[in-house]
Amino acid sequence: MLKVYNPGEFFGELALLYNAPRAASIKAITDCVLFALDRETFNNIVKEFEVKRRERFEQIMSKVEILESMDPYERSRIADVAIPVKFKKGDYVIRQGDIGDKFYFIESGTAVATKVLAGKTDAEVVYEYKPGEYFGELALLRNEPRAANVIATGDLTVLALDREAFTRVLGPLGEILKRNTQRYEKYM
Repeated sequence: MLKVYNPGEFFGELALLYNAPRAASIKAITDCVLFALDRETFNNIVKEFEVKRRERFEQIMSKVEILESMDPYERSRIADVAIPVKFKKGDYVIRQGDIGDKFYFIESGTAVATKVLAGKTDAEVVYEYKPGEYFGELALLRNEPRAANVIATGDLTVLALDREAFTRVLGPLGEILKRNTQRYEKYM
């Protein structure tokens, strides 16, 4: 026995997704009521969800200044690998000094960048982020620790790209991002 399923859980989706044989048998140990989806219905639901997700992410990314010049295909490639992440007011998205492993686009909400500046002991707000802006790319571009904190100032939703996706999908964008690092230079 591998697992006991409880109400609200599901199984069988992998065989439908990958058109593969079932990997295990499921046996009822009590009376149960199950809902079933055939492959066609399941695939339509998944595809429809994925199309809506991609359209939403593409719309968000079309408002990101650095990505405005990209064609729809390039934005769709980013949308395919972007992962939405939610933060509450006061949550740290990034901490100064941590290893940088993600690049973020703000979908909704706001955040501030804070940094302990030379000769100071307390972190000061050095930048205020709003929807359509991005952060976290410097640590990926330079392979250095995070240069500042980024803290949610309210409910915040970001689209995150990890290092591997950033390199694979945004490879050619690296030079463009490097040119835009001047907005940070006065805080370095």
